[in-house]
Amino acid sequence: MKLAMKLRTRLFLSISALITVALLGLLLGLVSVMQMANTQEQSVRDNFILLDLGLKLRQTLGDQLIIMLDEQPDAAKLEQSKGQYLALIEEGIAHERELDDATRHFSQAKVDYMGFLEAFAASRQSPNKLTGVQDLTDKFNALRNGLIEGYRQALNNIGETQTRARNQALLISGLLGLVGLAVLIIGFITAHGIAQRFGAPIEALAAAADDIGQGNFEVTLPTSTSAELNLLARRFDAMAQALRKHQATNVDELLAGQQRLQAVLDSIDDGLLIIDRQGRLEHLNPVAQRQLGWEEERLGLGLGEALGHPQLDEELRLVLRGGTLERAPQDLSIEVDGESRLLTYSLTPMSQGQGQILGAVMVLHDVTEQRAFERVRSEFVLRASHELRTPVTGMHMAFGLLQERLHFPPESRETDLLNTVTEEMQRLMQLINDLLNFSRYQNGLQKLTLAPCSIEDMLEAARLRFTPQAQAKGIELLVTIQGPLPRLHADAPQLDRVLDNLIDNALRHTSDHGQIRLQARRHGERVIISVEDNGEGIAYGQQGRIFEPFVQVGRKKGGAGLGLALCKEIVQLHGGRMGVYSRPGQGTQFYMALTV
Repeated sequence: MKLAMKLRTRLFLSISALITVALLGLLLGLVSVMQMANTQEQSVRDNFILLDLGLKLRQTLGDQLIIMLDEQPDAAKLEQSKGQYLALIEEGIAHERELDDATRHFSQAKVDYMGFLEAFAASRQSPNKLTGVQDLTDKFNALRNGLIEGYRQALNNIGETQTRARNQALLISGLLGLVGLAVLIIGFITAHGIAQRFGAPIEALAAAADDIGQGNFEVTLPTSTSAELNLLARRFDAMAQALRKHQATNVDELLAGQQRLQAVLDSIDDGLLIIDRQGRLEHLNPVAQRQLGWEEERLGLGLGEALGHPQLDEELRLVLRGGTLERAPQDLSIEVDGESRLLTYSLTPMSQGQGQILGAVMVLHDVTEQRAFERVRSEFVLRASHELRTPVTGMHMAFGLLQERLHFPPESRETDLLNTVTEEMQRLMQLINDLLNFSRYQNGLQKLTLAPCSIEDMLEAARLRFTPQAQAKGIELLVTIQGPLPRLHADAPQLDRVLDNLIDNALRHTSDHGQIRLQARRHGERVIISVEDNGEGIAYGQQGRIFEPFVQVGRKKGGAGLGLALCKEIVQLHGGRMGVYSRPGQGTQFYMALTV
């Protein structure tokens, strides 16, 4: 701290010397200017007083001469004029004494005036008028010329004062210029000395800091003539050595951590691909190598190029920008040693704590056997549905004919049993139809007949279809349209099936005098159509399985659990997405997002 104070003291003294010289020069110039201004002001004021007195004397003399030239001069006015003139003369003489003026113009003017008065008195008494007038004229001219000479002298004094002021101003400007030049020279010398003494070592320290910031801790610092900078350089070198040791320790720890992470990744049962921010493959674990039949020579390639599926690059760019895939990706078909494999995958961004995305992780799962089982199951369900449909339809028709022929009392046990069998056969027929339809959608046998359709008309028609059932339970069925909506290019009967299923579910799970709302609105490039009720809702933990086939969770039983799964298949076949939002005890909203 003591050495640091020495450095600050040197810099402070250098800068203080420059400021002191500049302030002294400025103060000298300011004092000189103020003194010059006061002197000039006093000189001009004194000379203006002399000019004013000379002007008044000439005016008074002119008035007095007019009185004297009169045939009968007014003695009172003449005496008054003489008194004024002599008073002005005495004031001028007194001012000359204050100024210590050697010319004594007013003293001479008094002498000339007294001679003028004597000549005037003599001219009034002299019998020779011509001689008296001539003498009076000479005396008057001498007096007037003396006054004019004093006026000129005062003007000359003012001019000389201005000349002196201008010369002093030039002198002060020169002195200030010399002071400024001295400050400039001292400042240049000081700055050059500071730069020579401290600039090069500081630049070396900055370069060393840059090297350390880039991970190069092998730095060499030059010596300096400044003890302070030498101390700083030694401490900087000690810091670099400590960082070298710390780096060596960290590298060992990082290698150990990397080996542990590598062991964890290699032990995962699913395939794992690590992708950098540029979309290039950076690492894959042994499971992924076996699944894909790869060796590590494909590292560094783009994801779409390496897997042979270019559409993956677009999905990867979306994930690296922080987005999410709107729908579950389709299975990847990979050929490995002449064998076709099906892999499901997921893309997840890797980010730091601040949210900066560093890359992505792709997890692969081999579903070849699972898809084969599902295909066999779908084919079995499809064939079983076909095989069951014919006999069940025949049984239903035969039983209907039997029921028409049998006549039992309405309240009898036989009538109740017949009605029960009829209801169960209808449920069985509905189950077979649902199985058949679901199998067709899953196997891609169901095709869409696309045509423009009005969303408003579709919702209104659905409302009219279920109005009688809603009125029977006292449920209010509403349609809400937000803004003008475009026409959908879709298969209207299939969407009607989705709406019918959702509205039927809502009616079954809404208490009497409740409310069901059919809504439609536009959201970007999609149209959101939803069915919302205020029933008992669905538990949060069960909402994730609500669209799985043969699953009924939380809500009242009523079917085989294929209705919502079938709705999801229809919406996905239209290129849309289906979801649910529910809060237990506050109602449920099923929605489908369809592309315009």
